[in-house]
Amino acid sequence: MARSWQDLRPRVISGVAMVVIGLLVIWWGGHPLRVAFAAIAGGMVWELVRLLTPEAHKSALAMALAAGLALLAALYLPILVALPLLLAPAMAGIAWVPRHRVLYLSFTAMILVAAFGMVQLREVSGMVWLLWLVLVIVATDVAGYFAGRAIGGPKFWPRVSPKKTWAGTAAGWVAAGLVGFAFASQTPVGYSLIGLSVAVSMASQMGDMAESAMKRRVGAKDSSSLIPGHGGLLDRFDGMLGGAVFLLLIGPWAGLPVGVN
Repeated sequence: MARSWQDLRPRVISGVAMVVIGLLVIWWGGHPLRVAFAAIAGGMVWELVRLLTPEAHKSALAMALAAGLALLAALYLPILVALPLLLAPAMAGIAWVPRHRVLYLSFTAMILVAAFGMVQLREVSGMVWLLWLVLVIVATDVAGYFAGRAIGGPKFWPRVSPKKTWAGTAAGWVAAGLVGFAFASQTPVGYSLIGLSVAVSMASQMGDMAESAMKRRVGAKDSSSLIPGHGGLLDRFDGMLGGAVFLLLIGPWAGLPVGVN
């Protein structure tokens, strides 16, 4: 039992630091928010290239820089000009990434679209919506971690992610629903937000599983060692990718105030 909790202390310390910094950036908004998301997206693309082609150090740096700058520029341009920029780094990978190009294309496009959408959510729909999205995904991850370790039981998908259990997965849904309940009175959606929160939780878990499957494919445990107790940026924000992309797709159809400047 002690071994299963051995990463708890560094995980908690790193997690608290990320939550505090993240809340400050979300509250601040504007230029700091845009720069922060561009830096995170660039770091995730760097990890992605390093995972897929460990020997391609120059390609990893080039793609990371291209992704970060493309996202930053897109956030200051009209949407019809911004859209090609968001996909350009993914397309450039055809020339710069010699292997696993489909994985590179898919994840890079998802990273940049998700980051762009989350910034737009803060700037167009308001701080409450982005805060809700982030807290739903954080609650899903935290509840899944503790319930999975404490309860154990049948594995969710052992071939892809040996540590994840059905208990942890279901606990994530419950935690997300509670976040939705807490935010229900703060949005025009009302208590329908509970159902949407659970759906976003599921989408975030799908993003987590997709990243785990990719690491299995290339034989890696973590995307990097940038964050003590958590691995890398991809390991920490894979759920954000799934949840944010899902919200972008479903938001307008569900009548949510999700738009673009």
